[in-house]
Amino acid sequence: MLEWLPLLMFVFTFLALLLGYPVAFTLAACGLLFAAIGDALTLFDPVFLQAIPNRVFDIMLNPVLIAVPLFVFMGVMLEKTRIAEALLLAMGRLFGNLPGGLGVAVTLVGALLAASTGIVGATVVTMGLLSLPSMLKRGYAPDIACGTICASGTLGQIIPPSIVLILLGDVISSAYQQSQLEQGIFSPETVTVGDLFLGALIPGILLVAAYIIYLITVAWLRPNSLPSHSDKDDSDLSVTEWLGVLLPPITLIVLVLGSILAGYATPTEAAAVGATGALLLAAGKRTLNLEVLKQTMRETTLISSMVFLILIGASVFSLVFRGLGGDELIRGWLEALPGGTLSAVIVVMLVIFLLGFFLDFIEITFVVLPIVAPILLGMGLDPVWLGIMIALNLQTSFLTPPFGFALFYLRGVTPGSVSTPAIYKGVIPFIFIQLGILILLGFWPALATWLPEQVFG
Repeated sequence: MLEWLPLLMFVFTFLALLLGYPVAFTLAACGLLFAAIGDALTLFDPVFLQAIPNRVFDIMLNPVLIAVPLFVFMGVMLEKTRIAEALLLAMGRLFGNLPGGLGVAVTLVGALLAASTGIVGATVVTMGLLSLPSMLKRGYAPDIACGTICASGTLGQIIPPSIVLILLGDVISSAYQQSQLEQGIFSPETVTVGDLFLGALIPGILLVAAYIIYLITVAWLRPNSLPSHSDKDDSDLSVTEWLGVLLPPITLIVLVLGSILAGYATPTEAAAVGATGALLLAAGKRTLNLEVLKQTMRETTLISSMVFLILIGASVFSLVFRGLGGDELIRGWLEALPGGTLSAVIVVMLVIFLLGFFLDFIEITFVVLPIVAPILLGMGLDPVWLGIMIALNLQTSFLTPPFGFALFYLRGVTPGSVSTPAIYKGVIPFIFIQLGILILLGFWPALATWLPEQVFG
């Protein structure tokens, strides 16, 4: 019975999180509580706790994680200065007169915002506030309008520079080195955030293309659900006006991603370019003032503090979990599954999918992955492929009723005339699209691994 203590620790922590206690403090407190219980039962060596200061210090010195507040600043700045709103309005006027055109515009803007911000909640809320009233006014079916906004808003999970991919990259890199050391490889290969950024490009583009194909198909089969709309207020934009709205954010995205892909900058350095570029872009469009800067700095500080505090709490939790022998317990279960590596991957993906209903990606990344990723990588899986599979899996989980986070974000900004079942109904086709891309990536890993191999060798 005592060997199940690590599992009891995980269940206890999960229930505490469901009760609404702060995540970071819950993780650390549960870790210390079960360390005391394990010590009393002579199942835990308190020497493990001496590693906590070193772990916190390592987090503070981690150069990869510096990219988090910088990318958050870039995304919040683009949101607060209404650059995202101008982009959406321009794309809506460009495509709105075509059947399903406004849905296509929302999807494309969602992809651009994902590449600009990487923050799912902010993107879904922004898209909901800006585009949903316009889509409903033009006669779009509420379910299709809500489904399109939710799906395009979650593209920030997979399209770089995604905060999810940055945090995943740090965890996957550590897990990959740990798995190699356990195999007796004392000069381990490394995997970087840049590898994950490159690996996510092709699946992300396929996902956007699949969304657009679905919307065009529905517009053709059910024209009343995605009608075209012509209005004198929707006058054609001149080429100069259109480029003035579209070119600056695209240039910023190209500078950020291009500097990483070309090898001129690390993700952290590129994040600094993005933050500076967003500041200059806002100043150039004359939407930047002292109050906006204060709001941006405050929100950036709040989000970044939350991320790092959760990381510290998760570090304490995972340290105690390992000290109680939890990693060996999980390894034994996964290795004993019939079907070997394939069964282990399916089980882990299913668990992560279900946890995505209740936990944010940060908790899953810092709590679950350090436990299971070294085991899976030790089975010979490619780290880039595994990271992209997990990111896509989490994106699908955040869309799935009834607990998907994206659904809650959108529900908070939708008018009362749009029912919750309509939101649920609208996301189901997009869930199947994402599952299709996930299965395709599962059977064809080169979708994620080919581009990093070509660029970085």
